[in-house]
Amino acid sequence: MPDAINPPANPRVAEVELQVQFFDLDPMEIVWHGNYVKYLEIARCALLDQIDYNYPQMRASGYAWPVIDLHLRYVKPATFGQLIRVRAELVEWENRMKIAYLISDVASGRRLTKGTTVQVAVEITTQEMCFVSPAILFEKLGLQPV
Repeated sequence: MPDAINPPANPRVAEVELQVQFFDLDPMEIVWHGNYVKYLEIARCALLDQIDYNYPQMRASGYAWPVIDLHLRYVKPATFGQLIRVRAELVEWENRMKIAYLISDVASGRRLTKGTTVQVAVEITTQEMCFVSPAILFEKLGLQPV
């Protein structure tokens, strides 16, 4: 898994660079649409690592954060060997974790794909969904709970 590149001053933003591999292509020789979800996950993990609240820390804090919504808008396909940048930005955190993504071509800066994911906190012991994000998320973001 790649490391985040040049972590920005904003800890709620992470970027990774990936080179499109042959095994990610479909018969049309472009990235198969389902593989973009993998690219988002790589950037999301880089973002969560920056705030020290990736999946092991979530579990240790007593919460699971399942993805409950995913949207993708394909603008231009990625192709074999292309170097792409995947940017993940945490844009909501009070009641859910909403992350906005932008996948772009490194050489031209041209937008290829954009999307969002929404995750909600679920107490592991009770399997109850939280309607307000738990205090641990605010702590990791350096904020006060709402």
